[in-house]
Amino acid sequence: MKKLVIAYSGGLDTSYCAVKLSKKYKVHAVTVNTGGFTADDIKNIESNAYKMGVTTYKCIDAVSSFYEKVVKYLVYGNVLKNNTYPLSVSAERIIQAIEIIEYAKSINAEFIAHGSTGAGNDQVRFDMIFQTLAPHIGIITPIRDEKLTRQEEIDYLKSEGINMPWEKAKYSVNKGLWGTSVGGEETLTSTMPLPESAYPSQLVKEGYQKVVLTFNKGNLVAVNGKIDDPEKCIELLNSFATKYAIGRDIHVGDTIVGIKGRVGFEAAAALITIKAHHLLEKHTLTKWQLQHKEYLASFYGMHLHEGQYLDPVMRNIEAFLESSQKNVSGSVFVTLRPYHFTLDGVSSPHDLMNAKFGSYGEENKVWTADDAKGFIKILGNQNKIYQQVNNDEL
Repeated sequence: MKKLVIAYSGGLDTSYCAVKLSKKYKVHAVTVNTGGFTADDIKNIESNAYKMGVTTYKCIDAVSSFYEKVVKYLVYGNVLKNNTYPLSVSAERIIQAIEIIEYAKSINAEFIAHGSTGAGNDQVRFDMIFQTLAPHIGIITPIRDEKLTRQEEIDYLKSEGINMPWEKAKYSVNKGLWGTSVGGEETLTSTMPLPESAYPSQLVKEGYQKVVLTFNKGNLVAVNGKIDDPEKCIELLNSFATKYAIGRDIHVGDTIVGIKGRVGFEAAAALITIKAHHLLEKHTLTKWQLQHKEYLASFYGMHLHEGQYLDPVMRNIEAFLESSQKNVSGSVFVTLRPYHFTLDGVSSPHDLMNAKFGSYGEENKVWTADDAKGFIKILGNQNKIYQQVNNDEL
């Protein structure tokens, strides 16, 4: 039997694929942990994988790789898709695809499989990475090819003696370092919100909590003075913020395949980190740095979402974003409250609101009134010439 590697999450789709494909191939199941899995979760996934007939199971810890290769650039760029969504799932899929294809090559697998449907974005992200990095490895996608419904998958697994409570999983939840997506019948409509109970994190704290986030060259390196790796700091911040049910929203966007999509999510740490980082940048970057960062970061997020991570332009944009973070260091003071947070201020040795140059709207210390008048006259000169030559009506 030929070797096949399957991207295995342990959900209904990948379980169907594992059972079906194990009849024809030696199936090597791989889970890529990009955050959100506990040790017990991995044990359960592994146990279930063998029940599905796989030959081997492997979990690849890619949390640090996920941060270094993708998340830090989303922070540097303050990337929020449609000003809302921190690209929680789409960012993960890129790293998962890279790790899986590298593993497939390492064991000389002839085929690789994933459980994506033909109606979503993930099929594009997985296939593009796979066919680019290993064009000699065949791609097999049973759910997409057979156009299966959820019920048809359940019926097949039951016929194979796999009886698990799939029907109880009313909501599809994908948890990772950079946020948790939540899909259900409500997100298939344009009108219905997700119920409170659909979100994995529930409100368990009242009042407020002060948090100090410390950044070094754009990376979150400490929470309340506790220094750690950025991904650990993100996890720690998330443990505080999810108790206040912060970071919930529903994202509506354009999918790669051309249809509108709607998905719920909670991304407390991601949203707080991005907003805190952006505030620190407002204090430490020049207006032209901020302006050019904004559109380049928007393109970076779009290309990542569309599965274009391997295009060299992404490395070009990453180089710019990393360069821009030279002076983005300091602390941001945050207050957590039920369902929301506030940014209270920053402290940075690179703060360009340096009082020795003046206070906006109050006092200047480095120019005279005549300097200001001359500056304004020259600044308005081109508009003055244009209006006098063309005499446009306003």
